[in-house]
This record gives sequence, C-alpha cells and structure tokens, in this order.
Amino acid sequence: MSRLALLACLGLGSVLWARPARAQLPAATANHPPEGVDPLRPGDVIRLRVWREPDFSGDFSVDESGVVVLPRLGALNVGREVPESLKATLTSEYRTFLTHSSIEVVFLKRVQITGAVQKPGLYHVDPLMTIGDALAMAGGVLSTGREDKVEIIREGDKLPGRLSGRMLISQSPVRSGDQLYVPQRSWLSRNLAIVVAGISAAATVAYVVNR
Repeated sequence: MSRLALLACLGLGSVLWARPARAQLPAATANHPPEGVDPLRPGDVIRLRVWREPDFSGDFSVDESGVVVLPRLGALNVGREVPESLKATLTSEYRTFLTHSSIEVVFLKRVQITGAVQKPGLYHVDPLMTIGDALAMAGGVLSTGREDKVEIIREGDKLPGRLSGRMLISQSPVRSGDQLYVPQRSWLSRNLAIVVAGISAAATVAYVVNR
C-alpha cells in the first residue's frame, strides 16, 4: 500500500472514531413490550420540553415506519418501544450535553374522537388527561350525548365496558389508534319534555271530554 493510501485510510479511521455515538435504545424492550403496556405506534407524538432550550423543544411525530427524528439525536426507531424505558433513555441522552436543564418527555397517544361531540376528528391526548379532557379537545359533548358512557372501538370492534369522563387516560384501556365514541342518549331521554307535554295535553283533553 502506498504512503498516500495509508494516510487516507488512517484519516478516514480518525473521522469514524470521532463521530458522536447515536442514542441506543434498550434492546430488551424493542418489539417485545410487556403484557398490558401500550407501546409507541405510528402517529403518536413525543413531546420534548427542555428548560431554556427552545431549539430542543417541540412535538415530534412517529412516522409510519416507527421512526422519529429528534434534535441532536437524529432518527431513532422507537416503534413498539415501552414509553417509560424510552423516556429514561432520552432523558439520559439529553443530559450528556444539557447538564443544567430540566428535561420533560411526554408521549401523546393518537386517538379518534367520534359520536356526539362538537368536532369529531383525530387528536393527540396526554396520558394525564381525563376522558373528559380529551372530549373537551373535540369541542365537548353535545346535549344529546352521554359523557358518562364513552365507548372504545378498536380495529372496528367495540370493547366491553364504558368509560366515565373523570377517568384518567393512563388508567383506562385506551390505546393509540383507538376510537373514543360518545353515544347519544335514548330517544325517550332526549324527548322527555315533549312526551310529558303530550301526555299532559292528552290527559287534559280526556278530562274535558269526560266531564
């Protein structure tokens, strides 16, 4: 090997050696989340809040391949990662060059809110929100809706049980990709005043006729 070629190889080696390490996600959790744990899915959002570091802060979406691009850390494959483990990893990585900053990592679930609400659609919900908070993002429940009996529809199937507006997202069965459906109140409850008025009118007519 010529001296020029040897120097070129050594130079390339130095560049590769100096390249900063990528954030390593825990191999034990990749693609194998524990039973009952809702992993990150495409469409979810990682929200970073770094004190006095606006360039590092923001909402970053997980794409269809399970990849998210984060400031300084670059593209990371977080598909099916366990949130708590990933949160610890990201916090640790950012603290290596942000030693005096407060770092907050929040994972937002992507859900569809439909039924008797003002603005049906797709929303990202914080696990610390209540079901009622999520419905408020959709403009709130219509007067004809039942906020106390919200249903979960997953992959086209309605899950057993119903949710109350006071229940926390984190303590509910809600997963990313689910649909929160607000059912309407029954016809009788929605038209009770009309029914009562009709019965009263009929009773009055009957009384007059039978006098």
